[in-house]
Amino acid sequence: MNKFNQPIGLPIKNWVEARAPSRSVMLGQYCKIEPLDVAVHAKALFNSFTAASENLDWTYMPYGPFTSFEKFNLWLVGIAENNDPLFYSLINKKTNEVVGLASYLRINQGQGVIEVGHIHFSPKLQRTAMATEIMFLMMLRAFEELGYRRYEWKCDALNEKSRKAALRLGFSFEGIFRQAAIYKGRNRDTAWYSITDSEWPHLKQAFILWLSSSNFDAQGHQKMSLSDMQ
Repeated sequence: MNKFNQPIGLPIKNWVEARAPSRSVMLGQYCKIEPLDVAVHAKALFNSFTAASENLDWTYMPYGPFTSFEKFNLWLVGIAENNDPLFYSLINKKTNEVVGLASYLRINQGQGVIEVGHIHFSPKLQRTAMATEIMFLMMLRAFEELGYRRYEWKCDALNEKSRKAALRLGFSFEGIFRQAAIYKGRNRDTAWYSITDSEWPHLKQAFILWLSSSNFDAQGHQKMSLSDMQ
């Protein structure tokens, strides 16, 4: 309470603004997360994305699908040098295949807020331990290396797949921003999710336990779900 007997937020002592994400590699058991390099990654990315028999994974993206490698490559060139969003290529550590994209965006160092987005997993990445590890490593960097207080996930409110993924990964649902955007000539109501730095230590331990080799059987199937460990 302040001197006027009004409720106010808790003080943030010794706050130092968060740092900007770097273009350095994040390395895990199953994956490498590298800054997007068009010359190195473009063709492999295009091949990974076009391995899908349908283009349903582009439905909720504000861009794509791309009908040719030339158009896809031109789009990559246009985003590769951005610092916000800052794109990374997602690489299978075992095979060295480039199997997806993700980015940090809406980066607010002063307030300590950062979002993960533009997540596009190819069929070779979807529903794998590697996909979960990628999300873990990006959270780990944001909270522990860069010093952010809040980590956000946003998606079209009609995108059930993305909304379920957010909850599985430990994000808390915060609400719907109605008529928040227009893309591909249609309305988008945006669902908001977040993880805060106070929630991170517990969630980190859940990720570590889930990613442990002891949590997978000989066929690579999980013994316990990530949600059960949170």
